[in-house]
Amino acid sequence: MAAEIQPKALTRKPVLLSKVEGSQDVVSMAAIVPKEDGVISVSEDRTVRVWLKRESGQYWPSIYHAMPSPCSCMSFNPETRRLSVGLDNGSISEFILAEDYNKMTPVKSYQAHQGRVMMILFVLEMEWVLSTGQDKQFTWHCSESGQRLGGYRTSAGACGLQFDVETRHVFIGDHSGQVTILKLEQENCSLVTTFKGHTGGVTALCWDPVQRVLFSGSSDHSIIMWDIGGRKGTAIELQGHNDKVQCLSYAPHTRQLISCGADGGIVIWNMDVERQETPEWLDSDSCQKCDQPFFWNFKQMWDSKKIGLRQHHCRKCGKAVCGKCSSKRSSIPLMGFEFEVRVCDSCHESITDEERAPTATFHDSKHNIVHVHFDATRGWLLTSGTDKIIKLWDMTPVVS
Repeated sequence: MAAEIQPKALTRKPVLLSKVEGSQDVVSMAAIVPKEDGVISVSEDRTVRVWLKRESGQYWPSIYHAMPSPCSCMSFNPETRRLSVGLDNGSISEFILAEDYNKMTPVKSYQAHQGRVMMILFVLEMEWVLSTGQDKQFTWHCSESGQRLGGYRTSAGACGLQFDVETRHVFIGDHSGQVTILKLEQENCSLVTTFKGHTGGVTALCWDPVQRVLFSGSSDHSIIMWDIGGRKGTAIELQGHNDKVQCLSYAPHTRQLISCGADGGIVIWNMDVERQETPEWLDSDSCQKCDQPFFWNFKQMWDSKKIGLRQHHCRKCGKAVCGKCSSKRSSIPLMGFEFEVRVCDSCHESITDEERAPTATFHDSKHNIVHVHFDATRGWLLTSGTDKIIKLWDMTPVVS
C-alpha cells in the first residue's frame, strides 16, 4: 500500500498571478509568450487561441482560430514565431504568428499519423518537426517542405518526447513504461538503446543538455532521473506525488526540477544535491535481521515450529525483513523519499537529522494539471488543468 505524502509547511510559495478562462474544453497545451504578457493555447474544443493581457489586467483572445479536429498538442518557437499544432485526426498544422501576436498565417498542413498526435517538437537547428502518435509511430518531417523524412515504430503510444541537438538523439517515452533512444540522421534513424524502470507508463520526459540527464515521469506516481552522460546506468528515483505525474519542466540555472501531477501538486526538486540510488530489493526466505521464516518457507517453519511471517523490504538497505524488524518509518530525501517510508530498525537509527532534511517543496495548484510550461527568464510557471483553466504563477519565491 502506497505511503501517503504529507506536504511540508512552507513559508515561501508560488504566487498566483492570473487565471485565463474561456476555453470550452480541456486546454491540451499552452505556452507563455516570451517578452510579452501573453499565452498561446490549444484545446480539445478545436481552437487555437492567443491571449494577450489587456489594461484591465485580464487576458483576452487576440487570435481565435477554429481547427477541423480537437487540438492535442503544440510546439511554439519564439525565434521564428512558428506554431506547430498536432490534431486528434493525426494531422499537423503549422502557422506563423505576427510580431504583435494579433494575426496567425497558415503555412502548411500534413498527415503525420494515422491516429491522434500525442507530442510534437519543432527543432529549429535541423528544420525538423518531430512527433509521436497514438498509432505507435514516431515520425520526423521537414518543416520547410512538410515531407516525411522517416519513422520508427514504438512498443506503445508515446507522449514523452525530447531531443538533444548536439548528438541528434531523440528520447521517446511510451505507455508501456519504456524509454527509447534513437540517433536521427536526415532520412534514417538507428536504435541506440531502450531502458525501463517504471511500473506504469511514461507520461512525460524532460532533458537537461548541460548535465546530460533525462527525467521521466510516470503513471506509477514516480520520477526517475537517468544519467545518460555518465554512461554508468545510474537511475535515481523521486517519490513526491499521490497520483500520476503529468508533466515535467527543468530550471537549468538553479538545477531545479518542476513536476506536476493529476493530484494538483506542484513539486520543486533540488537537483543540485548528491542523490543516491535506491537499493535493489533482496530475496530471502527468512528475515535478514532476526532469521524468522517467511510464510512460504514451510521447511524452516516446520523445523523451528514457528509461524511464517509476511515479508517487507527496507527502503534504505533493501534487505528483506519482517514487520517487527521494520516497525519504524523515516523520510530519506537523498534517495527521493520526501515522505516517510518503511525502514529496518538499524537503518532508522543510522539516519541523521541532516539526512532527513527535505530536498523538495510541495505546493497545491488546486486543479488537476495536464500540462506545464516554465518561462525561466521571468520565473513564471503556466499550468493548464482538466477544469479548462490556465493559471500563471510567479515561481521566483521557490525557484531561485
